This record gives sequence, C-alpha cells and structure tokens, in this order.
Amino acid sequence: MTVNIQYVNTDVSETLSSFTEEKLDKLFNKYEFLISAAVKFKHDDNFHDKGKICDIELSLPGPRLFATSNEGNYEVAVRETIKDLERQLKKRKEIYKTH
Repeated sequence: MTVNIQYVNTDVSETLSSFTEEKLDKLFNKYEFLISAAVKFKHDDNFHDKGKICDIELSLPGPRLFATSNEGNYEVAVRETIKDLERQLKKRKEIYKTH
C-alpha cells in the first residue's frame, strides 16, 4: 500500500500525515484489492467557517474512487472523506462478489 500526501496552501503536518495514514490503513486492511491512495490537503480562504479541504483518490482495479470534504479542521475532513470512500467501496465490493 502506498500513500502519497500533498499539502497545498498549508503547512506540512507530521501529526496529520500519521493520522491520515492510520485511518487509511484500516481501509486497506478491510479492502485487500486497494492499491494506493493520493491525499491532498488544501486551505481555501474563501470559506469563512470551513476551508480545510481533504481530497482522497484511491487506486484499485477498475475506475478510481474519489471523495472530497470541506470542514472546519483537517481531522474531521479526513474522517468524512474516508466515510464517503467506504460507502463507495462497499458498492464496489458487492459488484466483485456477484462474479
């Protein structure tokens, strides 16, 4: 499993990186067909109460899965994005089981 993390318009945070990798590890252990993840943290000043954006793209057999979340802090954004991805992965896993 490979996790690539990018920081755009925000400072690099080792704590946030390890938190994100820990959450993604759980996902990779649950869904063995995942290949890699590309994570992008962005800060957008146009959102006053939010603006902490987390984009995650998962590579797996077939089309890639993508989710994004815009929250007040990055940890919440990571959790929301991973929830969205897990919902998509459950649908994808059902497709694989039918064959």
